[in-house]
Amino acid sequence: MQENHNKKQALSSSISKKQIKENWLKLKNRMLGTNSKQGFLIQLLIYLLLITIGFIYLYPLIYMLSTSFKSLNDLLDTSIKWLPSGFYSKNYQQAFSVMNIKESLLGSIIISLVPTFFQVISTGLVGYGFAKYQFPFKKTLMFLMIFSFIIPPQILMMPTYVLYNDLGLLGSLNSFILPALFGQGIKSTIFVLIFYQFFKQTPVSLYEAAEVDGASEWTIFFRIGIPMAVPAIIIVFLFSFVWYWNETYLVNLYLGNGSGSRNWTTMLTQLQSFKSNYEALYPVTESGSNKLNEGVTMAGTMITLIPLLLTYFVLQNYFVESVDRSGITGE
Repeated sequence: MQENHNKKQALSSSISKKQIKENWLKLKNRMLGTNSKQGFLIQLLIYLLLITIGFIYLYPLIYMLSTSFKSLNDLLDTSIKWLPSGFYSKNYQQAFSVMNIKESLLGSIIISLVPTFFQVISTGLVGYGFAKYQFPFKKTLMFLMIFSFIIPPQILMMPTYVLYNDLGLLGSLNSFILPALFGQGIKSTIFVLIFYQFFKQTPVSLYEAAEVDGASEWTIFFRIGIPMAVPAIIIVFLFSFVWYWNETYLVNLYLGNGSGSRNWTTMLTQLQSFKSNYEALYPVTESGSNKLNEGVTMAGTMITLIPLLLTYFVLQNYFVESVDRSGITGE
């Protein structure tokens, strides 16, 4: 009897240890995860990291938006931090008039959109040629293209300015269109490499099947290459548009002399001279009522961001899908 009792105790003890071990393993898998599923702690760390990064990026934007709707009294009141006491829209009215919004917005769209259109075409052709064809000095040309990207742009600005002056391109939109058309636009090397990597991933059998059917090289490019490259085209278009939109130095250098048929201006160049334009349009009175304040400045900055934010919100699904499909992350 005693022996049977001891066996039962040993069996129940081993069962309880096994249950404890299984429960601990389940708890460990839930907290740390398995090979096929992330655990609670891992997910918590990921979400905390994403929230922290998101806060770092969103904090300046939220602060800018909040300040742009504050009146002068709200700015001077230390008790008001984030939410203004009322919806004060006069800051935006003054900013719209100071920035000459109709002309500057039209100039920004044209200077950003037209070169981007030609840059997508030229970099797509160059990337397709590097990916599909074998020709002499191919590696040398690739090296020179990448080397030209490594050279600091400040070194080439003055020689380029002299060249454009000799060609009569200064003050004309052609100073942006022609470089983009010949694959020398802003960051063109990156876009060529994006197209190159994408076309290299396209199955060769598609091109070979089209050649067997008697399709010409241009037919293969337009009927197979272009439809397959839609994700890369979207990425290149968005990045190129944003970089041309944010460009101010080259706009002032090539278009700011007013020698062309039109005096080009953009929203960002207007933002650079915001203070002087504001003081000229709204002279300070004795009471100081028209003095430039942070609310008006933030309103002007928000106006320059609104077109880019709208573009992103409209195209974000296509952009994320294109990045995933084109594989520009190196995965």
